[in-house]
Amino acid sequence: MLAILIAHTVAAVCAPLLVRWWGRNAFFPLALVPLVSLGWVFANWNTEQYVNIEWVPGLSMNIAMRFDSLAAIMSLLVLGIGALILLYCARYFENDEPRLGQFAAEMVAFSGAMFGLITSDNMLVLYIFWEITTVLSFLLVGHYAERASSRRAATQALLVTTAGGLAMLVGIIILGQVAGTYNLSDVISNAPSGWLPGVAVVLILIGALSKSAIVPMHFWLPGAMAAPTPVSGYLHAAAMVKAGIYLVARLAPGFADSGPWRATIITLGLLSMILAGWRALRAFDLKLILAFGTVSQLGFLMVLVGIGTEKAMLAGLTMVIAHAMFKATLFMVVGIIDHTTGTRDIRKLAHLGKKLPVLGSIAALAAASMAGLPPFLGFVGKETALSAVIGSPALNPLVSAAVVAGLVIGSILTVTYSIRFVWGAFGRKQLVRPSPAVKNLHAPTALFLAAPAFLAVLGVVAGIFSPVVDRIVSPYARTVDDYGQASYHLALWHGFNLPLGLTVIVVTGGVGLFIAHRILNRLKFEHPPLGNADRVYDAVLKGMDTISIRLTGTTQRGSLPLTQGTILLTLVLLPMILLAFGREPTLDFILFETPLQIIVSVIMISGALGATVMRNRLASVILVGLTGYACGVIFAVHGAPDLALTQFLVETLTLVVFVLVLRKLPAEVDDRGAAGSRLPRAALAVAVGATVTVLGAFAMNARNTAPISLQLPDAAYRLGDGKNIVNVLLVDIRAWDTLGEISVLLVAATGVASLVFRNRRFGSAPRVADAPATGGDNGIGSDTTWLLGGDLIDPRHRSLVLEVTTRLIFPTIMVLSVYFFFSGHNAPGGGFAGGLTAGLALVLRYLAGGRYELGEAVPIDAGKILGLGLVLAAGTAISSLFLGAPALSSATLELTLPLLGDIKIVTALFFDLGVYLIVVGLVLDVLRSLGARLDAQVEMQSQVNAR
Repeated sequence: MLAILIAHTVAAVCAPLLVRWWGRNAFFPLALVPLVSLGWVFANWNTEQYVNIEWVPGLSMNIAMRFDSLAAIMSLLVLGIGALILLYCARYFENDEPRLGQFAAEMVAFSGAMFGLITSDNMLVLYIFWEITTVLSFLLVGHYAERASSRRAATQALLVTTAGGLAMLVGIIILGQVAGTYNLSDVISNAPSGWLPGVAVVLILIGALSKSAIVPMHFWLPGAMAAPTPVSGYLHAAAMVKAGIYLVARLAPGFADSGPWRATIITLGLLSMILAGWRALRAFDLKLILAFGTVSQLGFLMVLVGIGTEKAMLAGLTMVIAHAMFKATLFMVVGIIDHTTGTRDIRKLAHLGKKLPVLGSIAALAAASMAGLPPFLGFVGKETALSAVIGSPALNPLVSAAVVAGLVIGSILTVTYSIRFVWGAFGRKQLVRPSPAVKNLHAPTALFLAAPAFLAVLGVVAGIFSPVVDRIVSPYARTVDDYGQASYHLALWHGFNLPLGLTVIVVTGGVGLFIAHRILNRLKFEHPPLGNADRVYDAVLKGMDTISIRLTGTTQRGSLPLTQGTILLTLVLLPMILLAFGREPTLDFILFETPLQIIVSVIMISGALGATVMRNRLASVILVGLTGYACGVIFAVHGAPDLALTQFLVETLTLVVFVLVLRKLPAEVDDRGAAGSRLPRAALAVAVGATVTVLGAFAMNARNTAPISLQLPDAAYRLGDGKNIVNVLLVDIRAWDTLGEISVLLVAATGVASLVFRNRRFGSAPRVADAPATGGDNGIGSDTTWLLGGDLIDPRHRSLVLEVTTRLIFPTIMVLSVYFFFSGHNAPGGGFAGGLTAGLALVLRYLAGGRYELGEAVPIDAGKILGLGLVLAAGTAISSLFLGAPALSSATLELTLPLLGDIKIVTALFFDLGVYLIVVGLVLDVLRSLGARLDAQVEMQSQVNAR
């Protein structure tokens, strides 16, 4: 199973390159991936396969996969029809199709994502694949991005299915927590009961119903017909919309008897079947007729798999297979019609059956299966469905009768729009000659017809040999409660019985309704039964936009002091009010332990007070930095040298960044208009400080057990093979947090670069060789060049002492940086501290030698350093999985090397190297954006002024 997922991933990555080489013929080798994967499915059809890889056990995110009979049935559709659709694409598209390589990659990736979805046993992993299909559907539906209709349809599908997916995620979490496991197989075998699991089931059903386009969330599917026809033939016939059907079928054995299950599924399924079938009689676009027919059929399927009996499940799975075959066929037929005639409007098609008899025959075969005519598989499935619902022991007799009536009405509409499709596409329509579009068509090739012809014929063969289909679908159907019903097997003929009589009524009613189409056309369908879903969707979006604008206008006034004041005031009021009415523990704390703490506190308070009254910006920044350095001293006094080192380094680097920014600001703060707000600001500042102090005191006194920090020294050495608790926490025990934090750092660096450079990063800092010739000597009278970039600095701003000092101590600082990096696992330091130290060394080079010296120090683009760091960190996480260990788990390697002796290396070192590079890249990005880039602008302005 993992090999299939990896194969699809590799194929998706290679698809753009293959399309660039071979054009549309690249779809042939790409089709081999799902086709060969289907071979594995057939080889393991009667066996259950399990894969379980520990990923994040603490979050129940183990990669658990299960291949059983239901997964085999869905894999047959996903991979088999996926391969045929890819073959169809090889002749549907032209070589000059825009973004064809991207389209091919998305289609192959979708096939892999659907296989991952149907084989996932972990509900959280299933949800990940669920949302991957949502994103890929958005991209595929919006393939023609230059068209407004495609963008709207893609956005609509994304919003509706994502909203349902979020509700489903909440339901999954509730169900997993109540059941004590997130494995589907365990949850279904021991299904929890009660009101809370009932709520979870409803939330999961919302996701399933939205994905399968069930009323009232059906409208996105007809809109998605803006996608290329192969997308409709795959996603909206055999893949994406079947995800909701699959999930309901998977959960039915455990939850079919829960309170809201049948009422929700049967009611909405019947509404979908009838309303969408009625709506299909109104459309004139062949794809829209099929789209509304798909919604109708999905409602039918949802009712069958949702009833929760063995017989109904047998019918449901049979119809799932039949529907995938005939609907994929019909969509491909529509694509051929559009491709050869240039239109899909049935009003512009006449005598097409005479011009293309083979294509007409293919469409007639598929439409007959859709209408449920013998000897097609659609007939076998519909007969089984009616037999399963009539007198179903799982339903009240009145409910059973109502469901039968609903299915009969929906089936009559199905027959009607099936005939309308064939007649509208291929009939004469009382015209003597072919319509202009048909007259000027170009005949499709045999290869273009191959895929739909194969599926159409297969529908007949499957109906005739329905006992073979029975052996495919019955194993999973038997996992559902039979409610004491006699065993039932698929067959083309079950004798004269009530289901056969109802079939006669359905066919007769459907033909009669089609004959009466002139009367129906006079009705004009001006008022849909439940209103226009598109208009409701637009109204909801407009309402949400209005609310968001008014809320933003009320809370976000554009004033930074007001916004910050609101946040801080909430910080003061909310916890203090709750604390005032809550239970108060006895406060017991010590003001200070040593006189040094008092001295440091006085320094911090003095620095904070001085920063509030100081008008000079640089002086204020220095005083703020003073409070930070004093905080580092507190860390050192309390036995946290690693934190103290990091605090000192961060404060120093922050001061440099502030100084770089202050170069573009006035030296003095103009606060003449803020005289009236000084007192409220001071009061708020004091309140915030008091709140944090009080909360800290109460939190410490509320502890009733030994703090977990007492276990960290032993855990750091036992789990991470390190004595530096802080570093082991960062790179091992809580490495996921660190990975998230460095990702945020990378995003922040990219944001700064985007704001400063507007369109792209500045790239590598300029080197001395890139400097323009000045025609003079900027030296200060010395033949010795301490720094290459120093010669290009204006003599008025050049410092020989700083250059000499930098030349001498830069190597020492870099060696110290490397020492911190390697020693950090057992002593103060680590990748973060080492990176900060190296960053300070680069700051020194920049301050002493200017932007050209920075280019000489690191002639590499900062973005590449950041990217390499993230690749190392994320690669360390992924590599653990391939070794059969949880992500980011560490291993210890003990080596004996000449001269160095015994060495112990922890694999977390490579993760720490990624942290090191990201910090260095971040510092370099800041220096080049806030430093070198601004220097270049100043020099350019000086040259303009000189002219």
